[in-house]
Amino acid sequence: MMGTKNSLKPFLQFLTVITFSYFRCGFCSSLNTDTINSTLILRDSDTIHSIGNQFTLGFFSLNGTTTARYMGIWYYVSPSSVTWVANRENPLHDSSGTVTISSSGNLILMNGNREIIWSTNFTTSPSSVIINTTAQLLDSGNLALREISTGNTMWESHRHPQNSFLPTMRVSHNPRTGARVDLNSWRTSQDPSLGNFTSGLYAVGIPQMYIWENGIPMWRSGPWNGRILTGVTGMYSVYVDGFNVANEDDGTVYFTRSFRQRFISRNILNASGVLVEASWDEDLNNWNVTWTAPANDCDYYNRCGAFSVCFINDLPICNCLRGYEPRNRGEWGRGVWSGGCVRRTPLQCERANNATDRNREDGFSRLSLIKVPDFMQWSTGVETECESLCLRNCSCLAYAYDPGIGCMFWNETLIDVQRFSASAGSDFYVRVAYSELVDERNNRVAIIVSVIASLFVASICLFLAWWMCKRKRKNAKSAHGNGENGVSGSSEIVLRSDMDNVNIEELPLYSFEILANATNNFDLGKKLGMGGFGPVFKGKLANGRDIAVKRLSAASGQGFDEFMNEVVVISKLQHRNLVRLLGCCVEKEEKMLIYEYLQNGSLDVFLFDKTQDVLDWRKRFNIIEGIGRGLLYLHRDSRLKIIHRDLKPSNILLDDNWNPKISDFGMARIFGGNQDQANTGKVVGTYGYMAPEYAMGGRFSEKSDVFSYGVLVLEIISGRRNTSFYSDEFSLGLLGYAWKLWNEDNATDLIDKRISDPNFRTEIMRCMHIGLLCVQEVSKDRPTMSTVLSMLSSEIVDLQVPEHPGFTDRWSRTHVGSSSSSNAPSANNITHTVMEGR
Repeated sequence: MMGTKNSLKPFLQFLTVITFSYFRCGFCSSLNTDTINSTLILRDSDTIHSIGNQFTLGFFSLNGTTTARYMGIWYYVSPSSVTWVANRENPLHDSSGTVTISSSGNLILMNGNREIIWSTNFTTSPSSVIINTTAQLLDSGNLALREISTGNTMWESHRHPQNSFLPTMRVSHNPRTGARVDLNSWRTSQDPSLGNFTSGLYAVGIPQMYIWENGIPMWRSGPWNGRILTGVTGMYSVYVDGFNVANEDDGTVYFTRSFRQRFISRNILNASGVLVEASWDEDLNNWNVTWTAPANDCDYYNRCGAFSVCFINDLPICNCLRGYEPRNRGEWGRGVWSGGCVRRTPLQCERANNATDRNREDGFSRLSLIKVPDFMQWSTGVETECESLCLRNCSCLAYAYDPGIGCMFWNETLIDVQRFSASAGSDFYVRVAYSELVDERNNRVAIIVSVIASLFVASICLFLAWWMCKRKRKNAKSAHGNGENGVSGSSEIVLRSDMDNVNIEELPLYSFEILANATNNFDLGKKLGMGGFGPVFKGKLANGRDIAVKRLSAASGQGFDEFMNEVVVISKLQHRNLVRLLGCCVEKEEKMLIYEYLQNGSLDVFLFDKTQDVLDWRKRFNIIEGIGRGLLYLHRDSRLKIIHRDLKPSNILLDDNWNPKISDFGMARIFGGNQDQANTGKVVGTYGYMAPEYAMGGRFSEKSDVFSYGVLVLEIISGRRNTSFYSDEFSLGLLGYAWKLWNEDNATDLIDKRISDPNFRTEIMRCMHIGLLCVQEVSKDRPTMSTVLSMLSSEIVDLQVPEHPGFTDRWSRTHVGSSSSSNAPSANNITHTVMEGR
């Protein structure tokens, strides 16, 4: 027996050592956890992952060797995309590094000699107090060190950002104390030590974002107006982008991004000082860059010097503001613009008392789509007050107005002025001397006289041409007959002198004269509505047939490409739930589409007007089904695979039997036979109906249309526009409101009172369930249209539980105000075309 005990002793000692090592290691062989505690040692070969597998923490080498080892955080899907490095200035030189919680409660990184390489280094008072902490890696990419007993956060990596700007992270500035938290670049792409560039918020006056190179401004965002940074192209609103500026009690102002998104995006300040936004493309397994700053020469701070404006489409890109001339004409002519411009004519306050024009008041020259200059001052007030306030101040050089800011003024200099081509900036008014305005007016008079004279001569020539072509015009009209048939034997037309011939198969051509007669010369009394393409008029052909004429507006954001897109797409489609295109007209600068006339107009008229009770549930269900059948035809059953990209109530027309017909194919895209999705840098559509992956990353597919369809279904059930919720303080939006009611088992509260019939409640609730499945945030979770129709017809009886819908964050009424840059969300009626989708 004694011998047995002696033989077991070495085994028990070995077991004790193994057991101790096991608990001290903390499951290091497979760390299925998101938390580091005092009993766990994270070794070089170990990693931990956030609970949703968004981020990973561990050791890595940037150059693919073990000569320099770092501990940090990276995207789970992209190990090369590191977001934070603990020992960025002090790399390890072997794989002996370990991470654990020290006796003081700090998270520490040690080398093989147990020397502390890096620590969170928070202190407590008194220092003798022992704090038990854990470090958790969150799905936001934040590494948070918390006290176990209280849950208080003692330290977090988001308070010490590096080159990556992640959701819930804050960059901040306290104007009182000067304290700031900025992004800072790596030295190179393979060296994470401190680089030459920083980016952050400057909150003295109106908050703006900057990029600095060694403390010198390199790029500026323009002022924050409560919704957007006004000088950033492609920034829409908090609804789409999720950026926000807020204040803390101690006077700190911070810039953050709290938009809830389950698809992966990143914002980094790279080693060259460029801010890059990209979204993760799961199919290509790569990052898709959606925005950069600076993006061109004009984006660089004060590119053209003082009192000048930079416009990338001009040649040269730099020009003096009105009333100013180059300081050094020789340098200016050589393309050296840093000297800027100087005033050409003194202002009223600067003119001598004996000057003949001493009492002539200064005026203002307006520039549109401008990133306003730096160093602005501001005051609250209405737009009409800004000009007089500036004129009364002799030092005032210019002013601008933004509804979210008020009046902005510039008193000393005008630098970093940039003009955009579209979708950004503000109206900017430069103060100029009276004589400058007189010269401008005289030039205008001379131009007008020249134009009138030229028009007179041209009119005579046109009259002669008309007389000579009169017989040909009659023949063309005769070829049309009663307006039902196209140009005989001609399917190839020249749309513009500078365009190639375009083949339009089996599509009748109508002359401008026929359409003018049909619409009483486009009488406003015949106008049916207004869309992104332009106005739509009711017309009657000579044979008595009613038509709808869609005329391209000069003020439209759409043009030849969208016109041709709609012609090519819809001319090849035939389905009872798609509007029928009868023909088109292309004559000189006129571009028109001729559709069948639908007596009951668009869905939004009857759906959102509470005085209308025509649409009972049976009609609404028929509309839901009909739209679904139309989409299924576009996605799967037509000769072409088509993604509509602008599905909304105003684009659903109703015939005399209340059958729905999908219209407006100007934004549609045709897919190849094996193509399932595509990316675009030009995000088009209407805010509130765009799927998250499309609005944020430019990625569209069948599931993008499914998302829009889901929004439509919820609108049809509730009888409310999705945008109608946004005027309520801290509103959840239609999707968020529907989701909230669904989870609280109060979904019946969403049902429009006009259709709240107990006999149909089960069917209505099923449709609401289907709508919520269609608006799920992740595209792969949404059903296809064929599945949707099977669910509507109850071929599929049991429905899945819907996941969280997209775009449901709370946002206040300050985020939907109008803007001088015209970037406010569409109210369902007008399609917005936005370049450089983010």
